[in-house]
Amino acid sequence: MLKLKTYHAKKSFITLLSLVSISAVCLAQTPAEKGLEIALESDKRNTGWQDTTAEMTMILRNNRGEESIRALRVKSLEVADDGDKSLTIFDEPKDVSGTALLTFSHKTESDDQWLYLPALKRVKRISSRNKSGSFMGSEFSFEDLTSFEVEKYTYEYLRDEPCNNETCWVIVQYPVDKYSGYKRRIVWIDQSEFRVQKTEFYDRKDTLLKTLTFSAYQQHLNKFWRADQLEMVNHQSGKSTLLKYNDLQLKTGLDDKDFNKNALKRAR
Repeated sequence: MLKLKTYHAKKSFITLLSLVSISAVCLAQTPAEKGLEIALESDKRNTGWQDTTAEMTMILRNNRGEESIRALRVKSLEVADDGDKSLTIFDEPKDVSGTALLTFSHKTESDDQWLYLPALKRVKRISSRNKSGSFMGSEFSFEDLTSFEVEKYTYEYLRDEPCNNETCWVIVQYPVDKYSGYKRRIVWIDQSEFRVQKTEFYDRKDTLLKTLTFSAYQQHLNKFWRADQLEMVNHQSGKSTLLKYNDLQLKTGLDDKDFNKNALKRAR
């Protein structure tokens, strides 16, 4: 009988200790810590893709619903211990053909961006102070075209919420860069695969400026999720831009030599 009482006492103590430990963890994880934890896991799941190539269609819509269509190609390179590199090249229509944007994203420093204008036959550096400007008349800014890096933001978890037949964490991201065009971003990340489903962008006056919606996700190489469609809606101007991926390939063998200012000038 004494052994049985001792066993039950130990079991009760272990159960109590487990509950106390779980409670302590829950109490210790602040909204900032939980937001950061989700961002880190999302970033971890999107590591190892090496490089990508894609053909894309960009559809610009004005506030009257009128459309103009552009064809472009995008190349990206994953960089260890820094932000990613990307090269965007316009093929159609004729008036923008050959225009190219080269982006070197960074984790903590200001991103580097260069725009090649074939009509002028020169490369223009995009100032970090001007990265909130529109990219080629679209609703995407130069800042929007840099890669997501965890170190670029501080975080705050807000709530769980249904989204697109999923349950999402809703997280606020506050840009660290003082030259960012945004006061904050609110991001919906699904709990099944840690994919971004929607992002709201708030301007420096903390007014809702744009919403970016991700849809038609496809899994590549049995690991990496990519949205085939991205739509940016500007709530202040009534304009929108839709980006559609036509042919996305991963691990194609690109390297650093495909991403330099010489690559800008020879982009065709």
